[in-house]
Amino acid sequence: MRIIGAMENTTAPAYRSFVAVGDSFTEGMCDELHPDGSYRGWADLVAARLAAATPGFRYANLAVRGKLIGQICDEQVGVAAAMGAELVTLAGGLNDVLRPGCDVAEVSARLGDAAEKLAAGARRVVLFTSADPSRRLRGSARLLPAIVRMKEFVAELARQRPEFVVVDLFSAPCFDDPRLWAEDRLHLSPEGHRRVAEAVLEALGAPAGFDWRAPLSAAPAQRWAARRRSDLRWVRIHLGPWVVRRLTGRSSGDGRAPKRAELAAYEG
Repeated sequence: MRIIGAMENTTAPAYRSFVAVGDSFTEGMCDELHPDGSYRGWADLVAARLAAATPGFRYANLAVRGKLIGQICDEQVGVAAAMGAELVTLAGGLNDVLRPGCDVAEVSARLGDAAEKLAAGARRVVLFTSADPSRRLRGSARLLPAIVRMKEFVAELARQRPEFVVVDLFSAPCFDDPRLWAEDRLHLSPEGHRRVAEAVLEALGAPAGFDWRAPLSAAPAQRWAARRRSDLRWVRIHLGPWVVRRLTGRSSGDGRAPKRAELAAYEG
């Protein structure tokens, strides 16, 4: 087993094809936008580096925001497995954990089944542990037991097959910094995506170009009134609509197609 937690490089390992599977984390929510209006995200950054190193490289990104682990398994895993890519990344389950009454054992079982199916035809399957929200978000401590159980499950899963590697975001204190997160406090900022991309490449054996775990330089202290205004804006613009979607059974990904549904040449 390899559990990775460390460093951008100028070279990348030779993978001829890559499929990314998951939810908003992998879709690239809140990163910079491509000309077509889709988000870039860490997976696209990884694909760009792999494409630069390997002529004929192909890439698909099946991830869709808001998807639960069952939806990822039912809608993406079979499609990804049929593509036969050499590299697959799989991230999911956090949307389930955010919901009250989450059955962590069931979520873990579905994630494990997905990983096994993807590993049957891939050289490498990259898994993730979630960053610890309790160190940066008030009121998120209730999520921690489930996140820790998922973290332990992923680590145990990786011990069972040499094809699995784990990118350990949970143990990286840099992700406690709000600047690695978007205004909604749930999705990564561009800097957060850049660091996750580097972590994935380092997990694949690429030499380090920078230490993605390193803390950011100190930020100016924010006054109490500014913090309260920021909190109120977050509740109004982000938390409130999220709660409404949960209460009405809707998802931000309803009716949304993957941004790269075909395994095709990556041109940036």
